[in-house]
Amino acid sequence: MKRTFSLWLGLTAAACLLTLALPPAHAQAPAIPNGGKIHGHVINPTGQPQGGGTVGLSTDGGLTLKYSFPVDSTGAYSGEAPAGTYMLVYRAADTPAGKMVDSIRGIKIVVGVDLAQDDDMSRQEYIDKMTSDEKKQLEDLKKANSETLKANALINVLNADLKIVAQDKKDIDSASTTATQALGATASKADIAAKVEEIKTAKYTDIQSLMTKDTGLKADETLLWNNLAYAQAGLKEYDDAIATYKKSIDLESASKKPRLPVIAAANAGLGEVYARTGKVPEANAAYDAAAKADPATAGLNLRNEAVIFYQENNGTAQVAAADEAIKVDPNQAILYYIKGQGLIQNATVDPKNPSKIVLPPDCTAAYQKYLELAPDGPYASDVASILQQAGEKVPSSYKAPPKSH
Repeated sequence: MKRTFSLWLGLTAAACLLTLALPPAHAQAPAIPNGGKIHGHVINPTGQPQGGGTVGLSTDGGLTLKYSFPVDSTGAYSGEAPAGTYMLVYRAADTPAGKMVDSIRGIKIVVGVDLAQDDDMSRQEYIDKMTSDEKKQLEDLKKANSETLKANALINVLNADLKIVAQDKKDIDSASTTATQALGATASKADIAAKVEEIKTAKYTDIQSLMTKDTGLKADETLLWNNLAYAQAGLKEYDDAIATYKKSIDLESASKKPRLPVIAAANAGLGEVYARTGKVPEANAAYDAAAKADPATAGLNLRNEAVIFYQENNGTAQVAAADEAIKVDPNQAILYYIKGQGLIQNATVDPKNPSKIVLPPDCTAAYQKYLELAPDGPYASDVASILQQAGEKVPSSYKAPPKSH
C-alpha cells in the first residue's frame, strides 16, 4: 500500500507529527480469553509525551485496526489483545479519517505477558521520513521546547524560594510569641527581646540570601527585588534597601504592563525605610506614591506610615500621617489614638490645678473619637483616664472595666 507523508502540527510546540494514509479504523474492546497485555507511552518528535488519540493494533498492515486503546494526557496507553504479531498504529485525536501518524511493525503479544512498547517518534527512522522543511520546523520546535523547559524549571525554583520567604515573613511576625514560648513565661523582657532579635535576624538573613541568588537568576522580576529590599531593611541595611526599592520601582514602571500593586508595595517599603531613618518628606512622598499606584491599599499603607512614625516617636510626623490616613478611612480607631498620642506632647498643666492637664483641642477630639470607635479597644482605659484627668467628656460608649478586688 502506497503511503504519502505530510507534516501534522498541533497548536503547541510539543506536537510535530507525520501523518500517513490509513483506511478507517474500527476500534473494539473485546474480552481476551487467551491474550496478553501491552502498555507504553507515545512520544512525539520533540521528545515530549504526546497526549490524546489512540494506539491500535493491526494484522493487515494498517488497513484495519482490530484493537485500539486511548492515550491519556501523559501519553500513556494500555490494553489487551490475543497472542500474535501486530503492527502498532498511533492516531492523534484530530488525525484526519483514513490516516495515521505513525506505525511500528513486529509487535508480538504473548499470553500472560505485559509488553512494554513505546511509540517514540523522536527515533531516527521517523525523522528520516521528514522533508527538509519539516525537519527545520522540528528543530525550531525542539529549541522552543528546550527554552520553555528551562524557563519552567527556573520558575519552579523561584516559586519554591518565594514559598520559603512567605514562611520566613510569618515567622518574623510571630517572633515575639515564638521567643516567649521558647524562653518561658518567667523570662525577662531583655532576654525575650534578644531572642526576638535573634529570630528576626536569622529570617531576614535567609530571605536576603535567597533573593540575592534569585535576582541573579531572573533580574527582571520585581517581586524578587521587593523581597530583597524587605530583608535589607529588616537587617537595617537602609542604604541598600533604598537603592533596591528604587530599582524595583523603575523596573516595574518600565515594563509593558506595569503591575500597580507591585509598584505600590515597593513605594510603601521605601516609605518605611525613609520613616525609620528620619527622612520625613521622602517618606511622605513614597507613601503618597503607594496610595496613588494602588488606591485599594491606600488606607492600609497610610495607616502603616502613621504606625511607623509612632514607633519612631516622631510626634509631628505621626499626627500628619494619621490625618492623611483618616481622610482615606475615617473609621480606623488606631489612627485617632496615634494622632492623640502625637498631640498630647503639647499638653500643659493647669496653673490653677497642678493635678489637671490641659489637652490641645484636636487631641481631645482624637481621643474621644477613638473611644467612640473602640470603646473596648486595647488603649480604651488609658485614653479614658487621660480625658478624665483633663476634665474632658468621656464618650458614653466607653464602660470602665470592673475594679478587681
